Amino acid sequence: AEVALPPGGVGQLTPDYLAMSRGGAAAAGCDLCADGAAVRRCLTCGADLCLFCCQAHRRQKKTASHAVTELENTKDCSQAEKPLFCPSHPTERLRLFCEQCDQPVCRDCVVDRHRQHSYDFTGNVIHRHGDALWELLKSAQQRMSTLEGVLSQIDDMGIALRGRTEAVATEICLFASGYVKVIEEHRDRLLKQLEDLKVQKENLLHLRKAQLQQLLLDMRTGVEFTERLLTSGSDLEILITKGVVASRLAKLNSVAYNTHPSVDDGIQFSPQERAGQCRGYELFGAILNKVVDPARCTLHGEDLHSACQNQLTGFTLLCSDTMGERMGRGGEAVQVTITHKDKKDCAVKPKVCDNGDGTYHVSYSPEEPGLYAVCVYVKGQHVKGSPFTLMVKTKFREHQGVFHCCTFCSSGGQKAARCACGGTMPGGYQGCGHGHKGHPGCPHWSCCGQVKESSECLGGPPSDTSQRSLLRTVAL
Repeated sequence: AEVALPPGGVGQLTPDYLAMSRGGAAAAGCDLCADGAAVRRCLTCGADLCLFCCQAHRRQKKTASHAVTELENTKDCSQAEKPLFCPSHPTERLRLFCEQCDQPVCRDCVVDRHRQHSYDFTGNVIHRHGDALWELLKSAQQRMSTLEGVLSQIDDMGIALRGRTEAVATEICLFASGYVKVIEEHRDRLLKQLEDLKVQKENLLHLRKAQLQQLLLDMRTGVEFTERLLTSGSDLEILITKGVVASRLAKLNSVAYNTHPSVDDGIQFSPQERAGQCRGYELFGAILNKVVDPARCTLHGEDLHSACQNQLTGFTLLCSDTMGERMGRGGEAVQVTITHKDKKDCAVKPKVCDNGDGTYHVSYSPEEPGLYAVCVYVKGQHVKGSPFTLMVKTKFREHQGVFHCCTFCSSGGQKAARCACGGTMPGGYQGCGHGHKGHPGCPHWSCCGQVKESSECLGGPPSDTSQRSLLRTVAL
């Protein structure tokens, strides 16, 4: 512990009297001869004596009356306590206690350095200071008991931790071994699936090859027969067999066949693909055998062939495989071009968005009206319906009138009827009071007569309307 150094320096530090006195009944050497072990103590002079010196101590006249007791039988520490002498006055015993300096002193110290200090005999102050120490001791003992309990808990927790760690390690080993077993089973299933897929594709290839070989054999036979007929046959033989040969060659030429193999090597393995669960374990990794077929990809949209100038529009591309099934995943190389047919330098830059599910949304905004050619490619080949023409109309024309059912329409053409806008029709029912042909009971636009509210304005009223009604309406 840290101790404050007194003003007098190290020499003024409080001596360790307990160590100097060597304790109550502790085994120590004899104070007189320093050869034998002390077994008794003189209560009068406070000296620890060996057995020989104790006998000599009793034979001497000056010490014969001193009370001597056994060290090991000493129960009362205050009586068996060895006297302590003042370090500054070695001949004086420490019998007093200076309250101000908080240390024991002798009579000479009280006269000298502790003259103005309050002091008292040690026997009078020991209870007060001892009780305070007892309280501190009890508190320390309680803390010791608490610390011992905490240490015991720590030991118990260490034991529990080691046990739990071993249990969790066992769980991890069981989990890992189970996971490894499931992964190995998943690997075997994937390899079996791959082998089955290979056999299936090989069978299709063999079948396709056999069909094409038979077609080639039939065509070769027909060609050789026809060549021999034309080169070696007589005119009459040619004329007689002409019909059969022509029919045979026409039939062979009409047989449709694909110039590309119907089966491809499009087999892929995707480690990130989810493969479901097996015995509670999540598995990843799947074989992807679907290959996009541009001829089976289709285009979808509300109106593929028309658009409006400076208006964002678009369509959707749906990719399918060779069997016509939806791909269900993205990542294909999709390319779209939109070029003006009359203005070669005018092109629209479309934006292709991969939805990740086999569909691709193509959006564009044409700036110039006119006719465009739209080409959609997948893996460099046209999809079904590509290329197609796109008609871009001029900017959408907004209506300038009112969408309503005027009084002339709803009244059946009464002369006294007055429209909501204030117009009249003195000549009777001749259609709409705004110059359009009548829409009896049907709402329409007053500016052009369109009966659809969300429509493009077609312009002013038709020319067959009377000029008088038109002028009157416009003036009103």
